[in-house]
Amino acid sequence: MNNLELKDYGIKIGDGEKLVVMAGLNVLEDEGLAQEVCAELKAICAELDLPYIFKASWDKANRSSITSYRGPGMEEGLPMLEAVKAKHGVPVVTDLHEAVQAEAVAEIAEVVQLPAFLVRQTDLVVATARAVAAKGGWLHAKKAQFLAPWDCANIISKSREAAPDVQVILCDRGTSFGYNNLVVDMLGIPEMKKLGVPVTMDATHAVQLPGADPRTANNSGGSASTGGRREGVSVLAKSAIAAGANGVFLEFHPRPDEALCDAPSCLPLSDAKQLLSQLKDIHAVVN
Repeated sequence: MNNLELKDYGIKIGDGEKLVVMAGLNVLEDEGLAQEVCAELKAICAELDLPYIFKASWDKANRSSITSYRGPGMEEGLPMLEAVKAKHGVPVVTDLHEAVQAEAVAEIAEVVQLPAFLVRQTDLVVATARAVAAKGGWLHAKKAQFLAPWDCANIISKSREAAPDVQVILCDRGTSFGYNNLVVDMLGIPEMKKLGVPVTMDATHAVQLPGADPRTANNSGGSASTGGRREGVSVLAKSAIAAGANGVFLEFHPRPDEALCDAPSCLPLSDAKQLLSQLKDIHAVVN
């Protein structure tokens, strides 16, 4: 495996390195909340001696309903992320949805994420790989819910054909299993690591129940939003680290039931220290 490094922050990821924590909000709601969550998670990771990257989306384009909250958008959201970086001195990870956004996002985010549903979009992959490589950051590619772990080889090769020096990380976030359900095959983590790149686990999105939130159920049996199984996040996170994942991707909120996006999958911020401490212990045993 080629271990990667964010040189400006001294953060490394890969086998033999510390467990990397990418954690924060599902989506930006306001700058004050982002600053609050980052401050708390940064302090916890500092106490546990875990490298920390703040996570938040400025737009959640993949929504069940046109009325679902998406975020502040790029014009307002990227300055919020920049303000968090400036105040707390941590790198940030965020996603994008269109090729034209790649350079602006890579200018702010040290880690740029390809959403799972878009990871086969060639123009987006190429633009993102080139923008990330030019800044020396990491390309965090989520395995699509419909892809086998070994098929992620095509994501890596496409990215490297566009930008030979690009640093790629693969992320598992579950696989579609029938209707309105996701499962995580932990054997997929070592399979993806065989491709020669670090692997992370998005334990928050992996507990989603796509299109199955009972709070917005309709008469035809569907729903206008995605459900989730919050209690499963820690189970999947621990299992993934035990299976060899190099990093973990988690979303917290001080009041998760009030979160404007994917509330059923979000963890209380008050649970962060205990969970991250447990993940560190498991990682130490595995390594």
